[in-house]
Amino acid sequence: MRPTTHPAIRRSAARRHPDRRRRWAAALGVTALVVTGGGALAGPAQALTAASVAVDFPTHCIPPAIAGIPPIDGTTTAQISVDNAAPKVGDTVNVTYTVVKPAASNPVDLALPADIMTPTGKVTVGGAQSGSVTVAGPKKNDPVPGKGNFPSFSMTGAFTVTAPGEITLSPGDYNIHTSYIMELDTPCTVTNPPAPVSQTVIATNGGGQVNERAIQLGTASGKAGDPVTVTGSKFTAGANVTLAGRAGGTQTADTVTVTADSHGGFTGQLTVNDPATTGIVAYEGSGWDADKGVGPQAYTVTGGGGEIPGDSQRLTSSVKAGTLSMTQAGDTVEMSAVDFGTGGASRGSLQTVTVQDFRGGPAGWSLTGKVTDFSGPGGATIGASALSWTPLCGTKPGSPSTCAAGSEGSVGSAGATLASTPNGAFTGGEFTVDARLALDVPAYTATGTYSGVLTLTLT
Repeated sequence: MRPTTHPAIRRSAARRHPDRRRRWAAALGVTALVVTGGGALAGPAQALTAASVAVDFPTHCIPPAIAGIPPIDGTTTAQISVDNAAPKVGDTVNVTYTVVKPAASNPVDLALPADIMTPTGKVTVGGAQSGSVTVAGPKKNDPVPGKGNFPSFSMTGAFTVTAPGEITLSPGDYNIHTSYIMELDTPCTVTNPPAPVSQTVIATNGGGQVNERAIQLGTASGKAGDPVTVTGSKFTAGANVTLAGRAGGTQTADTVTVTADSHGGFTGQLTVNDPATTGIVAYEGSGWDADKGVGPQAYTVTGGGGEIPGDSQRLTSSVKAGTLSMTQAGDTVEMSAVDFGTGGASRGSLQTVTVQDFRGGPAGWSLTGKVTDFSGPGGATIGASALSWTPLCGTKPGSPSTCAAGSEGSVGSAGATLASTPNGAFTGGEFTVDARLALDVPAYTATGTYSGVLTLTLT
């Protein structure tokens, strides 16, 4: 038999394009055994995302009374987008409501400076499930000249998928709050609700127990000290339900308890005093429990809270939510050789994967993997079920969540969980994920190089 050597491994498409490593679904080539050949590995799988569309709808806007002008009936152009257009039941979907062209404009002759506009609004949910999602945007805008057009702005919120099928999202009412010299609001309502559908989400069954509890807020904003009406459904009949404010991932001192009726519904009012409030939750029991609670629904305090002394300055800051992402230390694993006639385990180690969960919300994450058959010379194969792993997972100190390694066992073409973190009141952090790999090679497997592709997906 002619001697053979290890060739240089060609760079994969992921190595030639480093930006692909930031994608949630990454392909990791796994090369086993010895001797000849090797080729470029398959690229990452591409997820199909349904596109959202901008829609026009008639709007009735009421300028502040101080402006002395009548209501404005005009056309709003808006667009709804989501971070996941193909979720499973039980998933949280983040929604962005962008008002591309507001119907209203600056109602006064006075020019408005930058960063004094705080938008809030609602997204109408229809189809397989119904309701509304409150959304809020940051206090950020370009300067607006006197009687000039308001600029485009975006607002964000989230909802939990509770039913499979087509879920439609339409722009709803919105409010433009300005904080300059005085606090003023310009509320705009959809003239003939609902507005046209801008985004459709296709949900599939999640296969587990689903928390169907839901709340809707009467408004997405108000002054400090104002009450907000909270309507709930699908809670436990007769249960005591706590309504509470949230400032990021921390519960505020603003709480009230209501009792669910015989159908699990309720209507209550929560007085919001804390100016740092960013959302409102509702839950059964003595403390927040993601299995018995829902939210947060976005809420913004737009003014009030008392005056500060003339020789003082009120300082405010904010923490901006990030994304869920992963990177990997490399894209190729060379596993140990085994002998013809003996077979056994060809071993290697997964290239370390770093997961960063900087969303700052209640959702956990799951990292799964599946592998193809290992292809060898002359059409020879080693089945995908022959690859097994022993997952390992580490959590960076200070992270709110704790990473749990998946179970030891076969990976296969159906896939298995490599690591995960649970849902909770406040989640996030940075994590390192590894695995010890073993490919069970039959004793009389034809000599040569066998390659398979292990695909990792973060959700």
